Amino acid sequence: MPTHVVAEAHGDERGALLSFLEAQRGGVRRAVLGLTEEQVVERPSASELSLFGLVKHVAQVEENWLAIAAGSPGPLDAEKFGRSFEREDDETLAGVLAYWERTAKETDEFLRAVPSLDDTFALPEAPWFPPDARQSMRWLALHLIEEVARHAGHADIVRESLDGKTAFVLVDEERKAREG
Repeated sequence: MPTHVVAEAHGDERGALLSFLEAQRGGVRRAVLGLTEEQVVERPSASELSLFGLVKHVAQVEENWLAIAAGSPGPLDAEKFGRSFEREDDETLAGVLAYWERTAKETDEFLRAVPSLDDTFALPEAPWFPPDARQSMRWLALHLIEEVARHAGHADIVRESLDGKTAFVLVDEERKAREG
C-alpha cells in the first residue's frame, strides 16, 4: 500500500484496525479511478478478474461477514458467491461503489459498537470451518483487512494491465483531485 496508515489515536486498537481496513478499501477504489464502464469489465490478464468484479466481490463479502458477525445468515449463498465477480445486466460501477460505501459504513459502525473486540460470533456451518467454531470481532476485522488487501493487490495488477497506471500514480491522482 503506497500510503501511510495512522491509527485514529495512540493505543486505539479498534481505530487502528478500521484505519487499515479503510486503507485497503481505498486501494481497491483507486484502481477504478477515471475508468469507463467498459474498461472496468475488461479482463486484461490471464485471470478472469475484472476491476468491476473485484469491487463487487469485496462489497458482497464484507456484507456477508457483517451479517454473520451480527448473528444473521450471510446473504452470500453458494450461487450468489459464484456470481460475485460478475457484472449483472443492470449493475453499474457507481451503483456497486455506493453499495460498498453503505456496507463499509455499517461494518465500521458495527465494529465500533461491539463492547469488546474479544466478543465472539458463531461461524456458519461449512466444510472449511470446525464444528461449532466461534471467532472474535478482532478476527473479523483482521479477516476483512486480509480479504480486501488480497483483492487490492489483484486490482493493482488489473489496472496496470489496462493502462499502465500503478498504485503510486493513482494515489497521486486521487490526492490532486481532492486538492483541486
